[in-house]
Amino acid sequence: MATVELTEQNFNDVVSGSGTVLVDFWAAWCGPCRMFAPVFEQAAERHPDIVFGKVDTEAQVALAQAFGVSSIPTLMAVRDGVVLYSQPGALPAAALEQLTEKVGEVDMVEVRTSLSTSD
Repeated sequence: MATVELTEQNFNDVVSGSGTVLVDFWAAWCGPCRMFAPVFEQAAERHPDIVFGKVDTEAQVALAQAFGVSSIPTLMAVRDGVVLYSQPGALPAAALEQLTEKVGEVDMVEVRTSLSTSD
């Protein structure tokens, strides 16, 4: 499955649903972003059950600011509307694969229980 361009208009619809969404915050001028792009695209092809979205931080400044993105690339993993991971830096293919596995293994009932008791 190809990656999805995420904008202020569609971001909430894409990430708030059920399932896993990996978001790559990037910019065209960013060398590490350009190096990470094919790794991200290949992972998207291997995992059609996961949504792979890209946020162009130059065009979507408000989104980048809303998530405190100060370094790119930044990768964010969201499952069932909950951000489980958000870190700057380009991941090698093996590390991205491991991240997708770990995100899929998270017990979301436990996460939701933890979130509701921390309020």
